[in-house]
Amino acid sequence: MDNGNSVTTKLLTLLNVSATKVGKRKRTYEDHLGPSDKLNKRKSASFAEFTLEVDDTVNEKANQDVEMEPIDDAVEEVAEAAEDEDENPANSYEKHFGNNPDILTESSRNVADSRSWTTINEKLGTLGPSAIFVPGEPEAAFTSLPTPDTKITAEGASGKYRPKYVKLYNFRMISFPSSQRVGISISRTTPLDTRKHTREAIALHALNHVAKKRHRVLKNNDRISHAQKSTPNDLPEDVQDQGFTRPSVLILLPFRSSATNWFHALSSHTPSPQYQIENQSRFLSEYGLPPGAVDKLATAEPGTYPPDHVDTFKGNVDDNFRIGVKMTRKSMKLFTEFYGCDIVIASPLGLRRSIEKEKHADYLTSIEILIVDQMDALTMQNWDHVKFDLSHINKLPKESHDTDFSRIKSWYLDGHAAYLRQSIALTAYETPETRALYNSFTNVAGKIRTDKIYQPIPVPEGIEQSLVHFDCTSPQDEPDKRFHHFTTQLLPVLLKSAVQSTNTVVFVPSSFDFIRVHNYFRKQAGVSFAVLSEYSSNQDISRARQAFFKGTKSFLLVSERFHFYKRYKIRGIRNVVFYAPPDHPQFFTEFLSYPFLDDGVEASDVTCKVLYSKFDWMRLERIVGTEAGLELVRGV
Repeated sequence: MDNGNSVTTKLLTLLNVSATKVGKRKRTYEDHLGPSDKLNKRKSASFAEFTLEVDDTVNEKANQDVEMEPIDDAVEEVAEAAEDEDENPANSYEKHFGNNPDILTESSRNVADSRSWTTINEKLGTLGPSAIFVPGEPEAAFTSLPTPDTKITAEGASGKYRPKYVKLYNFRMISFPSSQRVGISISRTTPLDTRKHTREAIALHALNHVAKKRHRVLKNNDRISHAQKSTPNDLPEDVQDQGFTRPSVLILLPFRSSATNWFHALSSHTPSPQYQIENQSRFLSEYGLPPGAVDKLATAEPGTYPPDHVDTFKGNVDDNFRIGVKMTRKSMKLFTEFYGCDIVIASPLGLRRSIEKEKHADYLTSIEILIVDQMDALTMQNWDHVKFDLSHINKLPKESHDTDFSRIKSWYLDGHAAYLRQSIALTAYETPETRALYNSFTNVAGKIRTDKIYQPIPVPEGIEQSLVHFDCTSPQDEPDKRFHHFTTQLLPVLLKSAVQSTNTVVFVPSSFDFIRVHNYFRKQAGVSFAVLSEYSSNQDISRARQAFFKGTKSFLLVSERFHFYKRYKIRGIRNVVFYAPPDHPQFFTEFLSYPFLDDGVEASDVTCKVLYSKFDWMRLERIVGTEAGLELVRGV
């Protein structure tokens, strides 16, 4: 988007209702937080760096917890050395989010728009094999990639937001890309015990971003105030430090329990007990379980439910929520209205309903850090909500909202905010939807995507497995080609077989494909089947499972979303047909193990067929392994 007349025209109405004259500056951003004595360099050198010396032994002890005590003397010493980092033009925040960042050029914007990035493949410590995308020459963009002997720094705040305990693993994983403000896509948020520490590392980065931005605004407020008293005709002009609206961090999450986890991650870095958390009891009440409710996942015996299912669904799993969080010098204020908050935490559905109700999303115009967590769970919801919400980020506002346009950074007025926004995406695995989201990142500082080398997933020995390929040259034609091959080639073979025409589960990952297959079965005379979908009631589920187990229904259609949410063990299976490889690789193992829930079943009694095309590469490699998956895709 150029600095053309179209952008200027869109801003005319807003400018006409805004106080743009220097002598009429509006102090809309926390004027109450105090004058210059609260901004003393020694006490508010807000972003000293905590440095961890990392040697060759780090890789062996990557998951060891490290206590980082915020000792006053150490903080004072680091703060003194920092010499008020906000005044240093080389510091990472000002370099990226200052009024005139060097990285924001017409050339870099063209690269981001055309996706003609320069690609570097590197192994970034415990981050593992990664693809680094930069808009210019690699040497100019990344001069020092992390190595085992690199000093790993995590931005902390002296006397403000401090890392109480964070694993070295996560400082290595997050500190380098986050401090560089590059886009990040991490598809290695497992094992489960690293998720908490990953959240805490990213939460610390988000808090420090908010504090740096607020610190800069308050200092400029103070400069303007002093100038108005001493030299009213000579007010400072270099005070462009804001966006159109206050919120600068957006965190998209699937469930209320996820919001609770992020609340604890954010609050874990705030000073206590001096630091106040307002409306905490209300938050814990509304985002926790209702009074008297018992969480059967949390209280069940270990092994009753798979660990990943317990981690995802324990707590309140309502998917309609949104909350504003305001960070001040002395408190964290929950349930702040959006135009007065710093951090917006929401589910895609909750945020979409808010946008549709307001008929605009002006509070998302100035988002500088976007965090999308648990994307693997979000793909099991309605991904259209995610796309809808993200399509409203960093757009020009429809109303002025009492904005002082003389304080807005020039690149906001030019419509270039999306080129500087840092997007952080976390998922257990990649899908075409999550990859498309990553590809849409246009951060001109560059972006990093982790790559994972998969090993074949373990399955019960002796089971006959058949990978059935069908030709397809276009992803747009893939659903039709798959359905045609299933209905004309695969299913007729099953119906002709005396063994495979009964006790057969058809597992369908896509909800759209599931509806299509379900409708096809309904039209087939003489084929008895039952259905388990995410919309099945408890009574329907019980009836379908019982009918299939007793053999009164020969086929059982199961959607991946049903299994994701319910995780029932299904008895009576002898034949498993995967309409496509499942997104969750553990589901493949689980369905091949379910036949052995019945007594007397041998591996030779069980068959498995997997229908796939080359466009199933991401799912396929998680099952057969990266190496075997490449051979299957390249051989067709």
